[in-house]
Amino acid sequence: MSKNIIIKIVSIFTILLMTGCQKDDYTFGSIDSPTNLTVTAEVIGKTTAAPNGDGSGTVKFTAKADGAISYKYVYSDGTSDNAPNGVITKRFTKTGVNTYTVTVIASGKGGVSSTTTTDVTVKSDFSDAEAVQFLTGGTSKKWYWSASEAGHLGVGQNDGDATKNYYGNYYSAAPWEKAGSPTSSCLYENELTFSLEGDQLKFQLNNGGATFFNASFESVGGGNSGSDACLPYDTSGKKSVSLSPSESVVMQNPNHATQTRGTVMNFSDGGFMGYYIGQSSYEILSITANRMVVRAVMGGNSSLAWYHIFTTTKPSQTPTTPDKDYTKLVWSDEFNTDGAPDSAKWGYDLGNGGFGNNEKQNYTNSSTNVIVQGGNLKITAKKEASGGSDYSSARIKSEGKFAFTYGKVEVRAKLPTGGGTWPAIWMLGANYATNAWPACGEIDIMEHVGNSQDVIHGTLHYPGHSGGSANTGSKTIANVSTEFHIYKTIWSPEAVKIYVDDELIHSVPNDASLPFNKDFFLILNVAMGGNFGGNIDAAFTQSSMEIDYVRVYQ
Repeated sequence: MSKNIIIKIVSIFTILLMTGCQKDDYTFGSIDSPTNLTVTAEVIGKTTAAPNGDGSGTVKFTAKADGAISYKYVYSDGTSDNAPNGVITKRFTKTGVNTYTVTVIASGKGGVSSTTTTDVTVKSDFSDAEAVQFLTGGTSKKWYWSASEAGHLGVGQNDGDATKNYYGNYYSAAPWEKAGSPTSSCLYENELTFSLEGDQLKFQLNNGGATFFNASFESVGGGNSGSDACLPYDTSGKKSVSLSPSESVVMQNPNHATQTRGTVMNFSDGGFMGYYIGQSSYEILSITANRMVVRAVMGGNSSLAWYHIFTTTKPSQTPTTPDKDYTKLVWSDEFNTDGAPDSAKWGYDLGNGGFGNNEKQNYTNSSTNVIVQGGNLKITAKKEASGGSDYSSARIKSEGKFAFTYGKVEVRAKLPTGGGTWPAIWMLGANYATNAWPACGEIDIMEHVGNSQDVIHGTLHYPGHSGGSANTGSKTIANVSTEFHIYKTIWSPEAVKIYVDDELIHSVPNDASLPFNKDFFLILNVAMGGNFGGNIDAAFTQSSMEIDYVRVYQ
């Protein structure tokens, strides 16, 4: 080997040795807190005449600091926001003119931070005291998944299609669909508590130790199955809830007033309503004292909106109840196509004469009396000359198109008002032409008379118990003419039970001697006056029964 080659080998070895012995540098560089932290607040709509803004309660914050890599805003209303670039738009929702203290945290390398505070005074005209009352009952109220109701979990499109963007048109869960599976049954363990602490709305989710994660977010709970899954997840601690007006696509619909309440619940600190979809804001579509429907755009996928239905009745799936048997949807009308009622599902009763009850209306098939519009069927009674009567209205029926024996019927409806109005959701024995009433049997799922506002009647007519001697029960239900409620019957060989919003109002044992063991068909109508409707208010002009859906399960 030549001398030159030996020298080169030694030189290379020396270089490698020096490189290998060099100490690795894992330092961050200089770790200094961010400096020169400033924050500006732009109150939206602020003018000389309106120094506290336009009433929207909206403020745009901009934070800047040397050496900062992220920012966080903490507000004195109990909420907070992360703002990686320092810019955030916040809507304050406490009604009136209020001053809020805003703490801004600028974080730098290695987790070091600098903090500053500022006060902002802003006006908010938005409030929904009724929603807060429904949510909390004035103090505290518990809510649960409406597991026995079809569509309690659903998903649909989030776009400008006003015919489909307000309900779960892609997927709608069947009653109790998520029960009995270790990957999904934890959903029904959820207990959602809304409470008032002073004037602050609070929320707490008790998930029983496990959360049902959408597949796109299961990694948050430590999962990697690629599917929706129940995973251990800590949801303890109260969240603050602020309310704001909705700006969703639904609000742009021509009929949005019938499709959404227009109020959004914003949960602090990543709060969510049981099913984890990466979202903390939920639009209230409808709410009563015992039922709530919400809509939320999926986090990271703005083309999808999820729908949740909650009730104040804790779900119970007991093998001995008929509900468990009647979970297969066999017939329905969602009334999502504007125009006349679907002729494949509904026919008309036409004419006047009182139908044996001395009623004062003439039944028509005119669009002014019966129409599908904005996602609802509307049956309108009007004061006008019609067919020799002083009032017009409509009665539609499934006779000759759909009849069934035993099952569960659910009708979500809002009722008309006015003395003399008599709306009804009922069923009649299909053999009535050859087996004259009352031998054919009649099941009145819901009757209401405007002269006894908010009193709901559930009634069975059959031999020995018909007309004024019918087997009936009643219950006062708040807001039946201003809010939608679910009117339901569970009809089995053992009993006929009638409910409003899962509250039992009447039950009659069934047996082979009664006419409730053969086919019945459905009827929807609004009568005026008559033996049950009573005197008609002279000031009455018109009022409608609105029906969101009719569903039959077996």
